[in-house]
Amino acid sequence: MSDNSQWFTESSEETGIGFSLKIRRKLHEEQSAYQKIEIYETERWGNLMVIDDCIMLSSRDNFLYHEMISHPVMFTHPNPQRVVIIGGGDCGTLREVLRHPTVKRVSQIDIDERVTRLSERYFPELCESNEDPRAELLFIDGIEWMQRADAGSIDVIIVDSTDPIGPGEVLFSETFYRACFTALGTDGLLVQQSESPLLHQSLMQRMSADMRRAGFDGVRTLSFPQPVYPSGWWSATMAGKSADFPKARYAAMQELQAMRYFNAAIFDGAMAIPEFMAP
Repeated sequence: MSDNSQWFTESSEETGIGFSLKIRRKLHEEQSAYQKIEIYETERWGNLMVIDDCIMLSSRDNFLYHEMISHPVMFTHPNPQRVVIIGGGDCGTLREVLRHPTVKRVSQIDIDERVTRLSERYFPELCESNEDPRAELLFIDGIEWMQRADAGSIDVIIVDSTDPIGPGEVLFSETFYRACFTALGTDGLLVQQSESPLLHQSLMQRMSADMRRAGFDGVRTLSFPQPVYPSGWWSATMAGKSADFPKARYAAMQELQAMRYFNAAIFDGAMAIPEFMAP
């Protein structure tokens, strides 16, 4: 929190930047078994969730992240039926995945149940699909779950994780990617949030290298705006077992309703790589 109690500020000495939102009041604060969780009511950005002093999401702009972590990978897989979300406790990614009629089962695995329960209270619009019969909410260790998953049993894995520090660090590792590779079917795809293309290039390069060492021959990074995250520019990295990704299902994109950001043109544009990110 900023010294001025009317503002919440997340600042980074490492990158030399900060981001502030004007707040009306603090709605909730608690220390769960895993992390400190705070909820604020802001002046113009709706409710704000902060975990361990880092912004996780706001009511106003979370649709950008949730649509882009979900739909590009879902429309790239030829027939995504069995989906696993690692993390994603706010349930926004779950909601987006369940928009796809091909999906038969989604397991969301987040170790901290309190994130989900607070989201149900303060971000109910993100949790509107929690009771969908295709949804399974598990509050256990996602890494251990993935290591025990049957080989070839999953079509799409979405790693909707926190930053690669503390408990989330192991999700950005070759060991974890190997477990994902084994659990995915022949056409299986993995996607993981991969921080800011402007600020975290070394992390993105390490992620791509670890994915390839784990067996993924195809790795692509897509980018999108995300105002409340450092630099306002975010990314997700997608990995497939083949260097040639399946052709995106553009016809199906036209049929999906209720998108606020994602469409076929956005999909193509997000896949374009700036010169400084080119291999």
